[in-house]
Amino acid sequence: MGAPEKSQANANSMQRVKVYRLSDDGKWDDQGTGHVTVDFLEQSEELGLFVIDEEDHETLLLHRISSDDIYRKQEDTIISWRDPEYSTELALSFQETTGCSYIWDHICTVQRNLHFNPLNNETFHSVNSDLRKLPAVELSSLPLILKTVVESGIADQMRLTELILNDQEFFRKLMDLFIVCEDLENIDGLHMIYKIVKGIILLNSPQIFEKIFGDELIMEIIGSLEYDPEVPHIQHHRRFLKEHVVYKEAIPIKEPLVLSKIHQTYRIGYLKDVVLTRIVDEVTVANLNSIIHANNAIVVSLLKDDSTFIQELFARLRSPSISAESKKNLVYFLHEFCSLSKSLQMVQQLRLFRDLMNEGIFDIVADALQSEDKNLVLTGGCRTDILILFLNQDPNLLRSYVVRQEGVLLLGLLVCMASG
Repeated sequence: MGAPEKSQANANSMQRVKVYRLSDDGKWDDQGTGHVTVDFLEQSEELGLFVIDEEDHETLLLHRISSDDIYRKQEDTIISWRDPEYSTELALSFQETTGCSYIWDHICTVQRNLHFNPLNNETFHSVNSDLRKLPAVELSSLPLILKTVVESGIADQMRLTELILNDQEFFRKLMDLFIVCEDLENIDGLHMIYKIVKGIILLNSPQIFEKIFGDELIMEIIGSLEYDPEVPHIQHHRRFLKEHVVYKEAIPIKEPLVLSKIHQTYRIGYLKDVVLTRIVDEVTVANLNSIIHANNAIVVSLLKDDSTFIQELFARLRSPSISAESKKNLVYFLHEFCSLSKSLQMVQQLRLFRDLMNEGIFDIVADALQSEDKNLVLTGGCRTDILILFLNQDPNLLRSYVVRQEGVLLLGLLVCMASG
């Protein structure tokens, strides 16, 4: 039976999965790839799992969530169960661990609701179940927006996410209201905006994160989260980021996207670890970590493909006129660059490490290890960490270097460090 076509925003909010069914001969048969979501069954108050084929939008799977203990989560990306209605074993294999956690949490929540309140699905079917459009983003409508956001059940949250994503001006208007409330010292308004932004973040939508963590909005989003009504004093997160977080360029980076991703990554990390630490759940943290991981991959990928940048980095490290402080910062940068390469796919990591070896990274490490300059001594752990990263990636790279004539110095230094 065909399923009604979902809007693109709603489809994007679902989780991509492969559906498997256990055959009579004990093999898992691939039933297709689609997107899974939790929603109400047709003409029913019961909730189920829907998997809609990503190509033809046909229903791959429709399963009523049971209160029985039939579900199993395996290896962070698989949810399996024996379907009592069809007497068959089924499994969903998720593309992302966050998607698996998201659906697993919803299944557990549905089960808890069935156990404790089997006749009432109020947790999921809330006052917003007929939500058709968002309230106008105005000062007078803040209470209604807040009610819409915080009282949404699971099905409503999906609809709410779709409406927010479809309204291109929603966040800009909300942040404009935040600025007005802050200028007028309207504390009640600021508290409501805090709760609205917090509620939207807890929707845990990657598409919403992409919007609010962009350069245009992120500082105002952080500002709106300074007005937590449960904290007696305003939290000055923006002031801290502007006055105390100094971005040091060990080497000039000319690519605007790289700079943007570096700044965004730090701010998201600050949000996750400081601003939101009391309110976000594990699934949201996992999604934020995924953004950070993806940003790191973009930064390293763009820099490694910029041959001019790599050549300039090593030219500066070899320069006899470089100051000790600059050299220390460059060694730190090189270490960070190698560490972030773990965000790349394995083949790309290996290619990068080979390129760095060919550029002379082991010579740089050997030079730093034998330096008597106190500034470089401070980077000792950093220097050996670079070697450990190479050993973990491909020991043959370091092994092939130290057996050559130019590697004798580094080998001797490592032996001295080990014996000392």
